Amino acid sequence: MKNIEQRNYPVNFSHVGLTVPDLAKAIAFYTEVMGWYHLSGPIIVNEVGGGRLAEIGKILYGTGWKQFSFAHLSSADGIGCELFEFANNTDKESVNTPFRTGMFHFCVQDPNIEELVARIEEHGGEKMCDIIELDPGNKPYKMVYVKDPFGNMIEIYTHSYERHNLG
Repeated sequence: MKNIEQRNYPVNFSHVGLTVPDLAKAIAFYTEVMGWYHLSGPIIVNEVGGGRLAEIGKILYGTGWKQFSFAHLSSADGIGCELFEFANNTDKESVNTPFRTGMFHFCVQDPNIEELVARIEEHGGEKMCDIIELDPGNKPYKMVYVKDPFGNMIEIYTHSYERHNLG
């Protein structure tokens, strides 16, 4: 490993990118159910004649992707979510594979975990387990895993991440 100068600060988290089969439905789900802000999009990028975004797409995805569209959303704390719909995507649902390398979930925070889970289920999502009390009798912290309507796994905490200290 190269000799890298020590940082005196942690790097901020900016955004996560999710590929979905239906961008309009995903925008509706994440704005209406999760309450996220819709910042921009859908923006459509064509592989042929798509300008600077098409050039970037070719660098990242190679050739043969034809077209994609994307939108930018933001959570209350400024963390972004970039939603993508690719024309040549044939998968209708995400495949979460925790035993293989790669991201398999992201986590959000809501103190009213029961209400959020109910909204997710009402809008096509799925609860994967019962709500779990993390430290019964000591701390009121809870968590649960759900899936959005596209199969992306979402963990929900009732508390901020740095308070998650059970070890």
